[in-house]
Amino acid sequence: MLFVDNNETTDPRMNLAIEEHLLRNLHVVEPLLLFYINSPSVIIGRNQNSVEEIDPNFVRENNIHVVRRLSGGGAVYHDLGNLNFSFITHGKQDLHNFGKFIGPVVEVLQSLGVNAVEQGKSDIFVDGKKISGNAQYASTGRMFSHGTILFNTNLENMLRAINPRQVQIESKAVQSVRSFVTNVQEYLPKSMDIIALRDELLRGIFGGGAVPMYVLTERDWEQIREIAMQRYMTWDWNYGRSPAFNIQKSEKLPVGKLDARIWVEKGLIQTIKIYGDFSGHRDVAELEKQLTGLRYDWDAIHEALAEVDLSPFFGPLEKEVFLNLLL
Repeated sequence: MLFVDNNETTDPRMNLAIEEHLLRNLHVVEPLLLFYINSPSVIIGRNQNSVEEIDPNFVRENNIHVVRRLSGGGAVYHDLGNLNFSFITHGKQDLHNFGKFIGPVVEVLQSLGVNAVEQGKSDIFVDGKKISGNAQYASTGRMFSHGTILFNTNLENMLRAINPRQVQIESKAVQSVRSFVTNVQEYLPKSMDIIALRDELLRGIFGGGAVPMYVLTERDWEQIREIAMQRYMTWDWNYGRSPAFNIQKSEKLPVGKLDARIWVEKGLIQTIKIYGDFSGHRDVAELEKQLTGLRYDWDAIHEALAEVDLSPFFGPLEKEVFLNLLL
């Protein structure tokens, strides 16, 4: 096995591009091991609807990346307190064999005094609480199995970023999350930071000896940057690949009740109808026409409405309030 150093990058788009590069472009027989830590981000499963998995306002206001990964499964929250690992192997014989990849991680955690166990098909638990989820992806005779370790992740931000905006966040909600997930730092008998945990995992997985490495070349980095730019940094991949969906948003506002029915396909508004008991004198169909065909995201709709006066349609209605209704 060879360890691949990611040069401490915390950009989730680059780290996912490194992983894909190792999978598709680096044709070595030896297994590869990659660790990475991401800045705050929501990592969406390959087949998920990005819009439905996040709170768009919280994500936007807190500069949280939303990035779709290659593997399936559910959305996960990453931040600088979350350690990610990825095993890239030649062949597909271990596809669905999560134990082969989770096992070494569990053994190291146990050696550190953490009562970690494999649970379910692809998770790691400590004292009945989840600290790690894992997923896999296979392509062109190779595969990767990757997972997370909650070290000292901000669990409140995790709840706010992923849960629907309509869920009111209270301390009891955070406590509810804590009853199911936990940070492994709380179970370590001695103080260590996330880098020290990574180093312990490296030593344990490689048997305490020298850690053989594959050093990424400048050519590797060129290919990685190209993958990031063509996939993980694009709206089309992160949002546009979302399945088609209908969404209904309704709210009682000072101008009256507004009810928006929106059909979105490939991330674009296909149709939108706005109903309600508001008292505008201009036909709202004109506004619906302007919104049709736009990307279903804040920036695109905000830009389209920059020069639009909403008051003839609804009365005195602030644009941000209208945007919050739609998104």
